[in-house]
Order: sequence, then structure tokens, then C-alpha cells
Amino acid sequence: MDSKGMSTTRRLEESLLLGRRVEGDRLVLDDATLAAALDGSRPLTQGERAALQASPLTARRLRHLALERRARQAPARWRGSRGMLRAASTRAGTGDKLLLHTDDGWWTLHLVAAGGDGWRAILQLAPQAPFAGALLADRAPLRVLDGAGRTVLEGCLDADGECEAAWPFAGTPSAHLQEHGAAFSVAPA
Repeated sequence: MDSKGMSTTRRLEESLLLGRRVEGDRLVLDDATLAAALDGSRPLTQGERAALQASPLTARRLRHLALERRARQAPARWRGSRGMLRAASTRAGTGDKLLLHTDDGWWTLHLVAAGGDGWRAILQLAPQAPFAGALLADRAPLRVLDGAGRTVLEGCLDADGECEAAWPFAGTPSAHLQEHGAAFSVAPA
């Protein structure tokens, strides 16, 4: 059975277990016991496992505690990052490359001269960003905007955490950004 079929089967079994009602059901295990079982610090005894299986109310409470625990452990959702064109922005060679970093340090915007083809904009995610794994797994679309809110780059990150597109404006990146507030932002599209 493939993973999608296993997931469907697991959800069906869970809904059958949690959906059933037992007359006179009550919580047979306290939250501390259920939390210890969830974090692995104390496994349930055979009697406790039997009580859990016989009590849909207790099973629903265990599920609720597990979902709360997962939510607390999940990294914060990334909502966006901002950066500025600074005098210290790194230039290589004869002005054929400009590196801009967001203030939080999670993104680098590479602006690279592409010979006769103008410029290329390459957005790169820092692998140590706390949301990197989730963002790469979601393959969510991203957008880079200049200080005036115009789109510099839009797309999804590849497996290396990068997204690339042609520079969409007539002027050089440095001149364009200076004219538009010397700022840029990276945000979900």
C-alpha cells in the first residue's frame, strides 16, 4: 500500500476510534499520565493501555494533548523579511554582482550581470533559517518586492533553497533600488 493509502486508512481508523461513544464514559487517565506517554518519559502500563482503548473520551483527550504538543514544537510560521541596499553591500569585480541580505539574515538576494542578457535575480534561503524545512517542503510561492512594492522576482524555491528570474527592470539593480527607497522585501506570494 502506498503512503497515501496508508494515510487514508490511518485517518479512517482514527475517526472510527475517536467517533464512537460509550455510555458512562469518563476520563480514565489524567493529563500527566497521558503527557508522560506522549513524550516517552513513562510508557503506559498494560492496564492503562486497556483503559485507554476502552474509553473513547480518554483517547480523544490523548489526541488533543498530542495536537497541542505538536503545535508548541512547530517552528513559527515565517511571514516575511525586509532588507536594505547598503553602502557595504558586497560588489565583485566591476560592479557585475550585488549581494543584499535581509535584516534577519535568512535571505540573500544575488543580483548578477548576465552579460548581454541584462541581470539575473537569485533569491537564496539560509539553510539554518528556523522555517527552512517547512518552506522547502511546502514549495510555497515567494515574491521579492522593491521599496515601491513592484515585483523583482516571483517563484518557488528549488531543492537547493533558491529561486531565480531575469531582472525585470530597465536600469541596473543598484540604480533601480536606490530610486525606490533602497529597500526590498521577501514574502509569501
